[in-house]
Amino acid sequence: MDTFALVVTIGVALFFTYTNGFHDSANAIATSVSTRALTPRAALAMAAVMNLAGAFMGSGVAKTVSEGLIQTPEGSKGMGILFAALVGAIVWNLITWYFGLPSSSSHALFGGMVGAALAGGTTVYWHGVVDKVVIPMFVSPVVGMLAGYLVMTAILWIFRRANPHKAKRGFRIAQTVSAAGMALGHGLQDAQKTMGIVVMALVIADVEDYGDPIPVWVKIACAVMLSAGTYAGGWRIMRTLGRKIIELDPPQGFAAETTGASIMFGSAFLFHAPISTTHVITSAIMGVGATKRVNAVRWGVAKNIVLGWFITMPAAAAVAACSFWLVNLAFL
Repeated sequence: MDTFALVVTIGVALFFTYTNGFHDSANAIATSVSTRALTPRAALAMAAVMNLAGAFMGSGVAKTVSEGLIQTPEGSKGMGILFAALVGAIVWNLITWYFGLPSSSSHALFGGMVGAALAGGTTVYWHGVVDKVVIPMFVSPVVGMLAGYLVMTAILWIFRRANPHKAKRGFRIAQTVSAAGMALGHGLQDAQKTMGIVVMALVIADVEDYGDPIPVWVKIACAVMLSAGTYAGGWRIMRTLGRKIIELDPPQGFAAETTGASIMFGSAFLFHAPISTTHVITSAIMGVGATKRVNAVRWGVAKNIVLGWFITMPAAAAVAACSFWLVNLAFL
């Protein structure tokens, strides 16, 4: 096995994690920044540290990515498939980042994996894709929206007699905790997705055996790159999430973040399902906003975001398939 191909594939996987960090850092901190609970720089630094910590909290999601979606391909062709999958995901991440759309890095990666596998003639485990990706893709936003609505309704009822000024100040402080939980969940979910890809590359190169535990250096490398990307910041997407969907106040921000973090931890630990942090926080913000009044949410912006969700997997799959074709033509 060509060591150069392995090094390049791992390098591209780590670059994907970096783009994931600056693409999705907004998810963890947009609400705290828009409610002025945290300054952007403090929020980014906290998110970077929490992403790092979250990456070491489990490996169930990584196992799903490395073993549950496509058959581990073999040889130089297998490495080409992984490389093409990552290129598909990165290109789609950069396009949506440029236009400020909070699309899902996770679904870009899964779309890339499926597209490259189909182009390379490798088996796709469709039951795994449906159970672990497609169903959570539809269920998690609905759960996020409903839970966000219910959490916010509970907060409004519990604090109905509180001094509004004092309550807001209290929720600003509470938001530092909920934003930290959100960033921890992001690290738990998103660093593991890349770990799964790197493990596949190591198995293809015969450096690791199928089913081996994730090497510590892989965890550290993925966590550090995700944190670095997070600290580089996703200002464009932060603007969309924090301001364009709805103007949030601190209690709403706290409700949205608490909802998002709870769903991410639950899906990682209970179901080992790699869900999209973008889907969860965006839908939670919509659910929270709808407690004000339904037309307080800017549904036009929300509609564009939802359209982005639907085209992410097919678009990344198409880019990955084209990438594999080019790699095949040039190197294989």
